[in-house]
Amino acid sequence: MISPTATMTQTPPKPTMRGSVAGAMIVATIILCAGIGFGIGALVGAPVALGLLGLFAGPVVGIALVRSRFRDL
Repeated sequence: MISPTATMTQTPPKPTMRGSVAGAMIVATIILCAGIGFGIGALVGAPVALGLLGLFAGPVVGIALVRSRFRDL
């Protein structure tokens, strides 16, 4: 018979879809930053330039978010 303390001390397994969630988070951040850049650019008169700036800033922000969320991945 298994004692109750033996089953309580085991750590639960990690979810198996963590890599795909991290990738989706990066892609969503890229799209969000590009949209924010385009929106701000539309207000000031340079939507394409600021949209591209947001597009290039998106991966940097996305990787920073993934590193803070999934430190052990």
